[in-house]
Amino acid sequence: MFYIVIWLIVAVISFILFKKSAGTMTLLKPNILSIVFYYSLFISSFIGSLLIALNIDKHYMIDLLADDRFRTIGFFAICFVMIMLPLSMLFVTKLIGFNPEKEFNDYINAPVQIENDKMTYLIFVGFTGLSCLSILYTVYHLHSIPILELLRGSSNLAELRIDAARNFGGNTLIRNIFAIGLTPLLSMITFIYSYKTRQLRWILLFFITTGGAVFIQIYDLAKGPIFFYLLMFILLLLYLNIIKLNWRRIAILGGAGIAAIVVMYVFIQGVEDIDQFFDYNRGPIGRLILTQIAGFYFHLELFTDRMPLLFGQSLPSSITGLYDIEQVRSARLAMEVYFPTRVEEGTAGVLNTLFAGEAFANFGYIGMIIGTVYVGVFIQLVYIAFLRIPKNPLFIALFIYFTVNIPRVVIGGFTDFLLNILWIALIIILTSPFIVLKVYRLFIRRRKELDSNIG
Repeated sequence: MFYIVIWLIVAVISFILFKKSAGTMTLLKPNILSIVFYYSLFISSFIGSLLIALNIDKHYMIDLLADDRFRTIGFFAICFVMIMLPLSMLFVTKLIGFNPEKEFNDYINAPVQIENDKMTYLIFVGFTGLSCLSILYTVYHLHSIPILELLRGSSNLAELRIDAARNFGGNTLIRNIFAIGLTPLLSMITFIYSYKTRQLRWILLFFITTGGAVFIQIYDLAKGPIFFYLLMFILLLLYLNIIKLNWRRIAILGGAGIAAIVVMYVFIQGVEDIDQFFDYNRGPIGRLILTQIAGFYFHLELFTDRMPLLFGQSLPSSITGLYDIEQVRSARLAMEVYFPTRVEEGTAGVLNTLFAGEAFANFGYIGMIIGTVYVGVFIQLVYIAFLRIPKNPLFIALFIYFTVNIPRVVIGGFTDFLLNILWIALIIILTSPFIVLKVYRLFIRRRKELDSNIG
């Protein structure tokens, strides 16, 4: 009863703090902060923490903990994150003078600023060609394409998925930035231009980029990416005021999502026991509420009792390389310690979990405290920045991209918030041509003004 009372109090306080920082927490108007709360924290972390603290999880991963005291330690650590993360966001809100409810509603209702000139179109044609070539490059450097092997009836899909992710033969930066990262963004941008201009040239670009985006989400049989891509388009339609969500539509979308998950588990995972889909500790439900947060408990135990703290070793390689330190991701170490057989068989990757786990692995409880504050400030600044910059196709797409991907990183690791090469590269790549074009046009205009004054 004690844990239940604490859990309920923390849930209410966390929700209130998130609402004060986001402006709205309704599912009918999703935003970065509400998705972080509902998906990353409440569903993927907080529900499981209560089951684990009450020792009723009956989960195969949690059973691997050698010391049950980490059930309690982990529970209170997650409670801390639930409070401190939105508290940091609220601090930024008050400091900057941000009015979240008003500014979010103003953004949703604001018209889209469209520049439909020849140079803009040619720039996106170039981007489309680059993304298509990158997808072909990705396919060329795969030992096998898991989605094709599924259609052929292959029985070793789990190994093929890991092989596609960890044994990619090409340059991972090209794959991650130009194929996986850039293509979905282009599909959203070209959709906006297609919808606003109704021009065939933009419609063709939209079909090309969308086809590439769908393929790159499903080629390795990962279940999550395609759902997050579809979520991006739902948000895009909302932010363009094309559709409005209601509870009936949410129920339909939820039902369709559940049906798709069941199909994926049957054909990709080979699950035939229907009971697994309804048990809270197995199948898709168990994966959401227990498997995702189990890695956090492993991090606490591993870097308290079994291994020394990493002290920055899992920071991005661009940082560790400056000090001649080999990068070691804590999520990989946890997988090697707790599931050595799977690692040897090549069927296991990393144990990604709540960002606070990696922060703890590097700098202990101090790292967890400072890391939580940092992540809260980071997310809130991103949220405020996108609500205040011009609402054009490029920035709308980037806003939605971060709205969906930041919550994924919250349960993926801490160091990606320190230096995320993918995020930085995408922003630079997409904005650089327009910055150069704007500077060039400004130079030409100033030169003409100067010539007319002289004349």
